[in-house]
Amino acid sequence: MRAPAGNEKRRVKRAPGSKLTQEQVDEIFRRFHKANPHPKTELHYRDPFTLLVAVVLSAQATDSSVNRATPDLFRVADTPEKMVKLGEAGLIDKIKMIGLYRSKARNLIALSKALVEQHESKVPDNREALEALPGVGRKTANVVLNVAFGEGTIAIDTHAFRVANRTGLAPGKTPLEVELTLNRIVPERYKHSAHHWLILHGRYVCKARRPECWRCLINDICIYKPKSLPN
Repeated sequence: MRAPAGNEKRRVKRAPGSKLTQEQVDEIFRRFHKANPHPKTELHYRDPFTLLVAVVLSAQATDSSVNRATPDLFRVADTPEKMVKLGEAGLIDKIKMIGLYRSKARNLIALSKALVEQHESKVPDNREALEALPGVGRKTANVVLNVAFGEGTIAIDTHAFRVANRTGLAPGKTPLEVELTLNRIVPERYKHSAHHWLILHGRYVCKARRPECWRCLINDICIYKPKSLPN
């Protein structure tokens, strides 16, 4: 005879692609939101074009190194036309403290020419057109769509990738795999801020060499073991 419904164990439902339940996923982002309701990129920018330039420069480089270079750069080249006029050699001189500066300079000059010739000097607000620009991949397009145009895209950098895997939130072997899982499981109301929270958490708390679990606001949900302790 079947037991009364009230005595049945509640079935725990895993979030699709996650090692956590949907309830746990929701709680993670509820806590992030409570702690930091309006997270922002730490890259300095003025408008969609300077944001795009800063994000391209930030590939395999720190935001702080980019922020040291861009004030001087944007004083002389804050539009596609001015960037083209500055030229590759002039741009290299402005960004040579940033990793991969030669290839980035080449891409930014080509990108600026494309904006002038194909988009009336405006940064396009759709993924296909953004990813067609030299030096712009999926992550860069996601950042621009999110920050400049308010879309709920989720950009996966090294910090977000680490946090998603380490916590069990969205394990994956590639950034795209992690991104697609997060798109499925992050509650809609949190999507616009999701990657900012994950990046900031990875940068300042869930660090690569030694996560600071003792001050992590989701350490009771995270599957990482053993939890690190303060020295």
